[in-house]
This record gives sequence, C-alpha cells and structure tokens, in this order.
Amino acid sequence: MLSTIAAISTAVSSAGIGIIRISGPDAMNVIDRIYRSKGGKKRIKEMQSHTIHYGYIYDEETLIDEVLVMIMKAPKTFTGEDTVEIDCHGGIYTCKKVLETVLKHGARTASPGEFTKRAFLNGRLDLSQAEAVMDVIQAKNDYALKSSMEQLKGSVKKSIVEIRRKILYHIAYIESALDDPEHICLDGYPDELMEVVKQVQTDIDKLISSADDGKIIQEGIKTVILGKPNAGKSSLLNVLVGSEKAIVTDIAGTTRDILEEYINLNGLTLKLIDTAGIRDTEDAVEKIGVDRAIHIAREADLILYVADSSRALDEDDYNILEILKGKKAIILYNKTDLEPVLPRIELARISDHPVIPVSAKEETGLKDLEESIRNMFFEGELSFNDEVYITNMRHKEALMEARESLNQVINSIDRMMPEDFFSIDLMNAYESLGRIIGESVGEDLVNEIFSKFCTGK
Repeated sequence: MLSTIAAISTAVSSAGIGIIRISGPDAMNVIDRIYRSKGGKKRIKEMQSHTIHYGYIYDEETLIDEVLVMIMKAPKTFTGEDTVEIDCHGGIYTCKKVLETVLKHGARTASPGEFTKRAFLNGRLDLSQAEAVMDVIQAKNDYALKSSMEQLKGSVKKSIVEIRRKILYHIAYIESALDDPEHICLDGYPDELMEVVKQVQTDIDKLISSADDGKIIQEGIKTVILGKPNAGKSSLLNVLVGSEKAIVTDIAGTTRDILEEYINLNGLTLKLIDTAGIRDTEDAVEKIGVDRAIHIAREADLILYVADSSRALDEDDYNILEILKGKKAIILYNKTDLEPVLPRIELARISDHPVIPVSAKEETGLKDLEESIRNMFFEGELSFNDEVYITNMRHKEALMEARESLNQVINSIDRMMPEDFFSIDLMNAYESLGRIIGESVGEDLVNEIFSKFCTGK
C-alpha cells in the first residue's frame, strides 16, 4: 500500500500564503488528527469533496496556525489519490511548523517530483504531460509557457498516440496473416505498407523538425555579442537588459570575460552573452578573453556583430566577418549618432547578413533588431493552435530512433525480405514512440525524470 506523502508546495519565503500538500490513502485521517473547525472538532473526511474549510491546525493542544483546508477525494485529483491542501500563513517558520505537524501525525516527506510521479503512475498524466508540469514552472517567456501548457493538455500525447495507432494496426495485420495465411493474403501488401511507413515518417519528421524551434522556445536564443574593442558591445547589452550590467569606458579592452544576461524580447527569451573585443593583442589576460569569445561564438544560436560606423573596417573586422560565415547573424551598424566613416552599403556588400542601423547611446534601431530576430528564427508569429513543438531532448531522441526503425522497414521491403522482418522493426518504432508517453519505459528512467522536479510538485 502506498504511503501518504506531504510537502510544502510553494516557495519557502515570507510570502503571504504557504501551501502544504498531502496526498495518499491516509490523507483524510492525517488532516482529521490536526484540524479543528472554528466551532470545534469537525471530521474532514465526512465532508464533501472539493470543498474548502476554515479553521485551525493543532499539534495535540498547541495551536499552530489559522488555515483554510481544501479537500479533494480520489479519483478526481491531480495525483488520483485523496488530496488535502492546507493554506497557512506564508512565513518560513509557520510553513515548516505546519508541515512538521502533518508529518508527526501520519504522513512522510515527499521526494522531489513525487506528487507528479503519482499522477503519472495513477494514469492522470502520461509521461510527456508530467514533464510539461516542470516546463510550465520553468517557463522563461510567453511562448515557452504556451508550448508547455499545450503539452500539459496533451498535444504531444495526441500526436504520438495517433502515429502509434497506425503502426500497431500493421503490426497486428502482419501477425494475423502469418498466423492464418489461408484467410489473410499478403500479396501486394509490401507496397501498401511502404506508403503507410513513408506517411508515418513524414509525421515523425515534422515533429523532429520542430525540435530546434522547441529548444529555442524553452531555453532561449543563445545570443553572442561580437565586435572590436569600443564598438559599443557592452553599451548595447546594457540597453537591451535595461540596467548597467557591463562596465562601459573609453578604454579599449575593458571587457575581458564572458558576461551573461537573460532578456525577454516581446515573448522571446535571449540569453545575451557579452564578450571581449576581438583584436590581436599581446595582453595575456585579454587574449584569453578573445579566445573565449571566438569559441562561444561558434556555439551560438545567433551572433550580433556590433560594427562601429565611425571607424573604417580593419583586419579585426574581417576576422569577425569570417566567424559569421555559416551562422545566423545580424550586423548592427552602431553609433549612427556620429558622423559615419564606414559606409553601411559596404557592410551589406561584403556580408550575407542583414545590416541594421542602431545607436546604443540613443537607443534607436532596437525595434528593427527585434523584428529581424523574430523573422530569422520563426518567420513571424508562432502559432500553438495546430502546431506541436518538441521541446524535450528525450522526446527528440525517441522520435529519431523510431524513424531509423522505419527506415529498416523500408530497406526490408526494398530487399523483398519476409514479412516478419517488417513486424520486428515496426514494433521497435512503436516502442520507441511509447517511451515518450511512458508506455514503454523502465522504472529507472521514470525515477530519473521525476528526481529533477522540485519537492512539493
């Protein structure tokens, strides 16, 4: 029999309200041992489900706190078990004292993610929905939240279940034909199966191709700011962040290390990385900074090259332009508040990347930068109405394994192999997809996934 678990489900802080969650077969008995209504003792487990009750938490005869108690009886709860939530005053000491009282009277401390794990084990959520719970909590922008909420509602599950249904039909058909060849004929069947497998692969490819956008939605666009010393990189960072995060001086080479900041750009998250100015230098410390800048630029999703319009291009600029080749990049034609020395048309001529006039000093050109980034990554607005975005690397790996198994089916058909070969690889694809929703997954993986959750979730 499962034990009854409890944990603080809100951040432990000086907030106005804290919530202690209890779930399990003995949840109603636990709360009955410590709760008293305003008029005296009232047995919670006799009350109607999904109701809220005002009263007090006592440890024996010691008053702990004034509370609201919400009771939710199985199976219509998040975990599928009897669940109680105690809304108490939100002080750190108060929350811990209420939890200690709950634990003293019959519950045990929940492990990280155990409430959501129980929801999965009790069939309230599939594994992709359970993982979406943590994605909702960790969402950094509007798009990440919308994507996570769609997954929590079952968008990934729906797509995977439909693909698996098509595969399972043909696994069953082949097995039936092999068991009863007198009544089920497989003449011409390989051609029919080929069409089905190619269509399923198209469906899988669409999900795999969404993973790059999904990663950016969830984690943000890793954006590296490059440029020569004093080109205005740190000033640009400060403008985008909205505060003086980077030191700005007239002395070349001020920035020597990596400086990272997250910003929200109208619904998109950018992980901005300011770097040392790119130049040939004899200073050992600055050289390390330059080498780091070049290295991190190669791993970036986006490079913002800040070009100083008040200075002519030199060898350092051409070295930076070389780094930009084959990368998503935007050239920022900076210091437009000064008399230009470098013609903007020259930058456009020698580079394939968009050139946007900006002034970090006067904070101009930022709207054009925002629009350019949005179009570069998402070709305009993102829609979550019909589109499913894969944001979890585990899901992408399972999809790629399924696709490879379907490739083996195609190879077997081309080589006119026996039909039982088709069935083996179809089953491998079916099981790979099942890992996404938790239908073909081992206990160790389940434990690993939920161990990454915070306690109380």
